[in-house]
Amino acid sequence: MSQAIEIKVPDIGDYDAVPVIEVHVKPGDTINAEDALVTLESDKATMDVPSPQGGTVKEVRIKIGDNVAEGTVLVMLEPAGQAAAAPAPAAAAPAPAAAAP
Repeated sequence: MSQAIEIKVPDIGDYDAVPVIEVHVKPGDTINAEDALVTLESDKATMDVPSPQGGTVKEVRIKIGDNVAEGTVLVMLEPAGQAAAAPAPAAAAPAPAAAAP
């Protein structure tokens, strides 16, 4: 029902093989917008890649030691709004049935 979205490496300059030195999330984690997903290390700096939105991590597509570039998919995320909306109709359905008799 819910549609997971791809969270990709943003523009990191003219680098095409930046190593992942730390992964901060795992499947099942609930994260907020701006939470760090991974830490990358170029020859000039280390940088955290933040999540553009909150939600639940469904899949981590990279691991420590992988080299990434702009556009590389890091994680699959179920947005927070979709995760909360899915159970709501199921919870609302039994209430009218109970009120009918």
